[in-house]
Amino acid sequence: MSSAQDTVYDIVFAGGGASACITAGRLAAADPSLKILLIEAGPHTRELQDHIQPARYFSNLILPKETFTFHESQPSSALLGRSPIVPSGRAVGGGSSVNFVVYTRAAASDYDDWETMYGNKGWSSKYIIPLLKKAETYQPGSTNSTHGSSGPIKISYAPDFINVAENFLEVAAAFDRERTSTDDTNQFFESEKYGRWARYIDGVTGRRSDTAHHYVYNQDHNPNLKVLDRHRVVRVIFEGNRAVEVEYVSDLVGRNGGVTSPIVARASRLVVVSAGAFGSPAILERSGIGAKSVLEKNGVKQLVDLPGVGENYMDHNVIFLPFVATPDADTLDPIFRGTPEEVEPYAQQWLEDGKGLMAHNGIDSGVKMRPNAGELAAISPEFDHRWKTYFAPAPDKPVMLYLPFAAYAGINPAVPKAKYFTIAYFSGYPVSSGRVHITSGTNPYSPSDFHAGFLDDPADIVILRWAYKKSRELARRMKYYAGDLVIEHPKFKEGSKAATQQSRSPASLTESEIIYSKEDDDAIDEYHRENVQTTWHSIGTCAMKSRKSGGVVDERLNVYGVEGLKVADCSITPGNVGANTYNTAIAIGEKAAVIIAEDLRIKGVTAE
Repeated sequence: MSSAQDTVYDIVFAGGGASACITAGRLAAADPSLKILLIEAGPHTRELQDHIQPARYFSNLILPKETFTFHESQPSSALLGRSPIVPSGRAVGGGSSVNFVVYTRAAASDYDDWETMYGNKGWSSKYIIPLLKKAETYQPGSTNSTHGSSGPIKISYAPDFINVAENFLEVAAAFDRERTSTDDTNQFFESEKYGRWARYIDGVTGRRSDTAHHYVYNQDHNPNLKVLDRHRVVRVIFEGNRAVEVEYVSDLVGRNGGVTSPIVARASRLVVVSAGAFGSPAILERSGIGAKSVLEKNGVKQLVDLPGVGENYMDHNVIFLPFVATPDADTLDPIFRGTPEEVEPYAQQWLEDGKGLMAHNGIDSGVKMRPNAGELAAISPEFDHRWKTYFAPAPDKPVMLYLPFAAYAGINPAVPKAKYFTIAYFSGYPVSSGRVHITSGTNPYSPSDFHAGFLDDPADIVILRWAYKKSRELARRMKYYAGDLVIEHPKFKEGSKAATQQSRSPASLTESEIIYSKEDDDAIDEYHRENVQTTWHSIGTCAMKSRKSGGVVDERLNVYGVEGLKVADCSITPGNVGANTYNTAIAIGEKAAVIIAEDLRIKGVTAE
């Protein structure tokens, strides 16, 4: 085994994703003498157009690149035998460098649950909201006290090319009289209100606002903060029960099937595992921390019996429901499906002034929604228990999030190039959960033993049926609606009142809602089982719970049974959050910096 111990680091981060960049960046800024190493499997993203130009995110995802790892789940009967593919960010900055830049924040009760339900003192919304304020500059300005005005992460609304989003809100105000509107859909304490949807895009420069550029790359003056890209962590090495080293290999060689000699980095004070919902449990298991059955099967000597490692996998279930748009709709289809030559003018405009379609993500309005009494009756009895025990006591928790997306969001080659808009809907808190474990104790490239768990529980399928109907009613009343993209809708039987149509005019605001038969409902359910997919929101696999409840880390992020080892990323979430998970990754990164600073007596990292 070769060794890289000429430098002994104070802190070594096993993973360089969104949370790791925040935590390392805060600590380095507070004490530049700290020797900190981030080891990231993916490449640097510094000033690369695929990452800093917001609208390129979609082509990055559909054209496989090294900035993603694709995890194949086991075939699932709940998905009619499908094996869903779940991508995870694989670059410096993690998901913050490759995501849809959608700004949504969890319900306050989500974080309160972390404290009251799971016993994690200091993690309630009382403590988390100040950290999120600290992290952001909310450029629209705010009349409430939950937004920040001087943080590194910039938040903005799109200034132009948003007629699809505006029309969605107009239709909602006129058609959905039970719900109201708001100038801020992310106030933490409420749902059931339509409004503009903000983005992690700097409204002045048009740049993506990620954690790599705003916490790490801006500290080039500090030689003690080192980022080692394209190197994959294999395991943590212990002396007794104390973590002292991190073993890693060249990802550039190993990922392509080559043989690469292990390298070791020594940590004198702390090792932080921060490799995400897939990477973090795998590192722990290869290090001897996990369930005896998993470790024995993979030839790993057990150091700590923690059967919760790799369990509690959570995500959201998303559907992108597409419609044909009129020619005057503002959409990102020219960028998402254009040739390099067709995209170039948009790139040039962005380079000139940070404006135009390239400065967009196509998601500019939305709603966090809960079913009304009539809708609850329609999804009874499957959803009754979940509603009564989980949602009814917490009115800030949305059952579903709806977002009009100004583009076709699929990859079906049978769909002709044209203008489309999509209603994206995803469940905020699926009941179903999954698991992810290693299949090799030594090879970090061995595929995961992964079960995503999508739709395993009947409560998760009936709320998607409700969401389909609601989405379609809103979409078909929009003036930019020119028909249904039939090949990507449910297959209703001939003669059904719910039949889709490729070309048609918008319905009036007063037209009756579509009536669905039992056969229609069955077709919708089958459609969801055939098409539901990841929302790229993988969390929970190193849960912050008590050890007896299957937890992996305590409220100080310490891994149970060892010393000098913490986990700090979205894998620690004990319960789901009703939002895109980037904001929660920010909260965890900021909180971890405070905790580590307290533990190591590093001055200058504040809790707000």
